[in-house]
Amino acid sequence: MSEFTLHDLQCFDAVVRAGGFQAAAAQLHRSHPAVFAAVAKLERQLDLTLLDRAGYRVKPTAAGQSFHLRAQALLRELDGLRAHAEQLAMGQESELNVVIGDFCPRPLLLGLLGPFFAQWPATRLNLHFEAVTGPWERLMDGDADLILHRVDAADARVEWLDLGSVPFVPVAAPGYLSLPAGRAIRPDQLRDYTQCVMRDTAHHTPARDYFMVEGARQCTVADQLMKKEILLQGLGWGHMPRFLIEDELRDGRLLSLANRHLPGSTETLAAARRADRPQGPVMTRLWQTLRQHAPAIRQAVSPAKKRKS
Repeated sequence: MSEFTLHDLQCFDAVVRAGGFQAAAAQLHRSHPAVFAAVAKLERQLDLTLLDRAGYRVKPTAAGQSFHLRAQALLRELDGLRAHAEQLAMGQESELNVVIGDFCPRPLLLGLLGPFFAQWPATRLNLHFEAVTGPWERLMDGDADLILHRVDAADARVEWLDLGSVPFVPVAAPGYLSLPAGRAIRPDQLRDYTQCVMRDTAHHTPARDYFMVEGARQCTVADQLMKKEILLQGLGWGHMPRFLIEDELRDGRLLSLANRHLPGSTETLAAARRADRPQGPVMTRLWQTLRQHAPAIRQAVSPAKKRKS
């Protein structure tokens, strides 16, 4: 059996879809004889009758239906390859890798990314979720085009946008700690209690110590919402982004343990990309979009400031 061509497949596909040679020729902007000859050639090469030409409308035979089903996958790949080539010619990125960190306001940021990438259908969004030093490691390894997380602001290889200051508060459910009421709790008093901490998703970056109490029992979790549920159920204590527990602090389901010995901290949420690499048009527009929405993101992650406004 000799080789058939993509042109032959395209003509056959058009005839099946249009239900006739004339209509297929019009869709392909080719002559009727050229389309007819291409399909006939394909049938000879395959030694199959692909089309039933007996009726008013041409329709595929059983073999033709089966062959057409498989051919469609190949033709879709061809269309995708063409779109990719056109995109490269225009300078647009074929894909972008975006990493969302563990203390991002996910509904808000996902709500921005969805409509944005809908405007750039030829650019594939590869979305990842990482924790602790995982996002930074991906950016430094070249596996991420953009991260939404904390950054090392002193690193000259990175440029970043300030998306807000996120207070982290040490909290526990009422009754979890059997310590004297009204006295400032010291970290060493928490060694006999389970500290719930985020699991670092980095593979080779040295671990960073965020709020860890040396010698305390630990419960590790993959995301902040699981951590919050564990704290609510009285299975441990830990530091949480305040914007995620504002309601629970207000109604008393969680109690703040913050004091001069256990002050918590404030982390800067940032959008970061490599400054030492060229940026394509889609990333440039995404950066502009994040800059425009930065005030709304800052308000979302700083609930205390939000109440004062």
